[in-house]
Amino acid sequence: MPNVIITGAQWGDEGKGKIVDFLTETADVVVRGAGGNNAGHTVIQGGQKYVLHLIPSGILWKDKTCVIGNGVVMDPMGLNAEIDKLRGQNVIINEANLFISDRAHIVMPYHRGLDQRREILLAAKKIGTTGRGIGPAYADKIERRGFRFIDAGDTPVFRERLEERLDECNGLFTAVGLPKLEIAQVLDEVLPAIARLVPFRTNTSMIVHDAITAGKSLLFEGAQGTYLDIDHGTYPFVTSSNTTAGGAITGTGAALRKIDRVVGVCKAYTTRVGSGPFVTENDALGDRLHNMGREFGATTGRPRRCGWLDTVMVRYAGIINGLDDLAVTNLDGLDGVSEIQVCTAYTLDGERLTVPPATVDEMARCVPVYETLPGWNCDITAARKITDLPTNARAYLDRMTALTGLPISMIGVGPDREQTLVA
Repeated sequence: MPNVIITGAQWGDEGKGKIVDFLTETADVVVRGAGGNNAGHTVIQGGQKYVLHLIPSGILWKDKTCVIGNGVVMDPMGLNAEIDKLRGQNVIINEANLFISDRAHIVMPYHRGLDQRREILLAAKKIGTTGRGIGPAYADKIERRGFRFIDAGDTPVFRERLEERLDECNGLFTAVGLPKLEIAQVLDEVLPAIARLVPFRTNTSMIVHDAITAGKSLLFEGAQGTYLDIDHGTYPFVTSSNTTAGGAITGTGAALRKIDRVVGVCKAYTTRVGSGPFVTENDALGDRLHNMGREFGATTGRPRRCGWLDTVMVRYAGIINGLDDLAVTNLDGLDGVSEIQVCTAYTLDGERLTVPPATVDEMARCVPVYETLPGWNCDITAARKITDLPTNARAYLDRMTALTGLPISMIGVGPDREQTLVA
């Protein structure tokens, strides 16, 4: 298998973990290059459910190398808890199969407080973050006052810098009614967690480079999705990193010319969490999916907002990411829907748009232009090849390809690994 980037073509939660897990069989190294433990990948193998936040999905396969790259912001306490939980599910995690970049920035306890403070101040205009401190950690990184993994430890310099930062943050916390953080409390929480992770720490750019040079196959695992990208998403209702394919390059140190394929993952409909415009949102479809036990966040458990497939978004995601093909997940979520709506364009103040507008105010005013397709009114979860799908389901996929300009390479008809069809 070549070197492949997997990226989300919507607002995240597209099922990238399932696709990464499926493709890992023919990969040697799985690399994560952006985001933090605000992301969540749910993978089901043989009926066993695994929820991953920072560790690449490839950890569920034996004899695979997993890398957390420099573009990730790492909560050391959260990562240790994740390791412990996976080990409790008999997943092997050790210094031979997991490597963490020494340049990855640390999510500190005060970042969570800063996250809460910002949402309090925004009130009704809040972003709807997970509250895990990801945005403030990236802000500190850009302002050049963050702590990288290599910088954090039981040293006088670390303690001095931490005390200075806490003094600043505590003034902000008390102003909005949040409790102060004492340095002893923070050190007691952070230092043991960092010490446990030090054996995994290394220059992961060299791990990636050496693997590519040796002719190994690398799979770059995206977090979130195109429309949560800090540059290309529905700003300001976005995350704080580059979640598009380019982020896989800057976030891992991989050479751009060594990437052979970019796969976009999208659901057969659309979902998002948090605030912000959603052109095709449909409460009835959301109620139906929630009543089926679907579309609850892997990280927060929040019910996701749901709507019809928006091919304006997916088509533009193909352009931004340079997608070669699509992996369509959750096709079975539309089982039993008699008439399926597909958004083919927007109208904004009487003008027809075929790409998303730049501002959220404009996007909130967009009206979807729908095309109605017949549903298949049957259970497709037992399908194991494309020809097993009913005619209307195949017609729906064909129409997705026509509207997005992207061939479909994989189709998910259920949560388990074997419920992935190869086109």
